[in-house]
Amino acid sequence: MRKSWLMCVLLGTLAWGQAAPSAPSKGIVGNVRPGEPTPQAAQAPVDNSASVPDDAAVITIIGVCPEQTAVASAAAAGAPAADCKTVITKAQFEAMLTALAGKVTPQGKRQLANNLPKSIGVSSEAKKQGLDKTPQFDLALSYWKMQVLAKQLMDKIAADAANVPQEEIEKYYQAHLDDYSQFNLDRLFVPRTKQGEAAAKMDNDKDEKLSDDAKKAKETEEKMKQDEAEQAMTKLAESLRTRAAAGEDIVKLQKEAFAEAGMKIETPSVNLPSVRRTGLPQGQSAVFDLKAGEVSQVITDAGGHYIYKVNSKTQLTLEQVTTEIHNKLQTERNREMNEALNNSFKVETNETYFPGGVNPAAGAPPRMQRPRPMPPTGPGAQPQTPPPAQPPAAKPN
Repeated sequence: MRKSWLMCVLLGTLAWGQAAPSAPSKGIVGNVRPGEPTPQAAQAPVDNSASVPDDAAVITIIGVCPEQTAVASAAAAGAPAADCKTVITKAQFEAMLTALAGKVTPQGKRQLANNLPKSIGVSSEAKKQGLDKTPQFDLALSYWKMQVLAKQLMDKIAADAANVPQEEIEKYYQAHLDDYSQFNLDRLFVPRTKQGEAAAKMDNDKDEKLSDDAKKAKETEEKMKQDEAEQAMTKLAESLRTRAAAGEDIVKLQKEAFAEAGMKIETPSVNLPSVRRTGLPQGQSAVFDLKAGEVSQVITDAGGHYIYKVNSKTQLTLEQVTTEIHNKLQTERNREMNEALNNSFKVETNETYFPGGVNPAAGAPPRMQRPRPMPPTGPGAQPQTPPPAQPPAAKPN
């Protein structure tokens, strides 16, 4: 009986905890009415919960007996129902909080402390009225049991996925040594066309008094000019690449490239001190096959022309990337476990009853959500999204 009562309280607390918070009153911002002075932020209270013994009462609900049988016993003895009380110890409270949230935090303790007494009081009155004996209660309880079990399984999968053996991390590192090479690069960027040519074309497009034949002729002429300008910049890129390979200063060459292109913005920094293979677009990955001191061929894409010089190459150690590899493998293990679980069953629906079909994910009732895994944060972790194909910023690194 005691176990059943705790299950009811647990599920009731889940229901109360999912209720939407009430909207703030109109005209009140942050609990302060317009015109009123803004109070100073209150300091966080000192947390002395660790000094409270595990068997000490932390919540006492007077007027509610812990079990329905206790009410009958009290009535038979002539004692008023108000003499009943439900006492929740620190150990019981934190065990319930851990089952609900998985972690004991000051905010979680306060939220559960606010919801739990009302859940206990209301559910106790519902039991007195026999609502726990109805078919509706049995169906709802069955559904919420499934939700609790589903959450516990998701938590177990997450915990199992996070338990990556060290030998698996070492094996992955040895099999992907190239992914953990770090390069110091100089990047020379040459725009695809001259800025002045583009501006002239925009001005000519404003002339709407020309005949159709004249417009076509002008467009053909402008297209030829644009092609010539692009060819000139391509030729310039090849020339600058030759000079870079001969040992000329890339900073000087970068300024020259922007001057030839008519760029009025500040010359960007050319040095990229710590670049991994995922740090450049896929079309520029051939740079990582060069040796220290070598200069790449001109790499052209929609953004312009790129020339790289490899200054140095270092190999990150296993200790430096252990956290990164652990997070990567954890994510992969979690995905594989969830895919195996989802593929272990299939759903068939009555299309006559459900017009248009059913999407179990989109049409499911509210579920208890589990926090998403954090991105890699350890030493050696870096963004996986390559930079867009466009002129580098003033400080591209």
